[in-house]
Amino acid sequence: MFLKKLFRRNPLKPIADKLYDQIVAQARKPVFYLETDVPDTVDGRFEMVSLHCFLVLRRLKREGENGQELAQTLFDRMFADMDHSLREIGVGDLSVGKRIKAMAQVFYGRIVAYGEALDGESEETLEMALARNHYGTLDEPPSEEKLRRMAVYVRENDALLAGQSYTALSTGDVRFLDLAETDATMRAEPR
Repeated sequence: MFLKKLFRRNPLKPIADKLYDQIVAQARKPVFYLETDVPDTVDGRFEMVSLHCFLVLRRLKREGENGQELAQTLFDRMFADMDHSLREIGVGDLSVGKRIKAMAQVFYGRIVAYGEALDGESEETLEMALARNHYGTLDEPPSEEKLRRMAVYVRENDALLAGQSYTALSTGDVRFLDLAETDATMRAEPR
């Protein structure tokens, strides 16, 4: 029985794979790198994937045990991809585990910082959390306008995901607003 359970395929894996593929597709859109100063580097791409994965995990967390199981499977999928990517760029086998552990710690930090900022549970605004974390590898922080633009994008997608049905998410379907769609909200907000 133990061996059967050990080698049983996780039925949530194909769903998490589909969600992750959509997260990566959104995170790789050139507009982020061209218009919001996200560096087109390994770190910048990691930050974009982390940001979008955070948003989906945050939504799944609201679904109780079923959502938690899918969230864990999605998290595992993300870090399996990070492991693969590190090996693909030539990081030695002996240091991959340490790097993945460090990346996971960074990701958990982002989850806390962004979640608290979105929920108003921190003295740090979302713009401040993004400047410190998302743009932390830049020599100079992005302009206030670009930080605000990214923060509006995150808030709008958080709201959109909150309204998406768990039924859709549990089949691997997720929708994100494009940056251009959230720009209209930004223009309407008072400064």
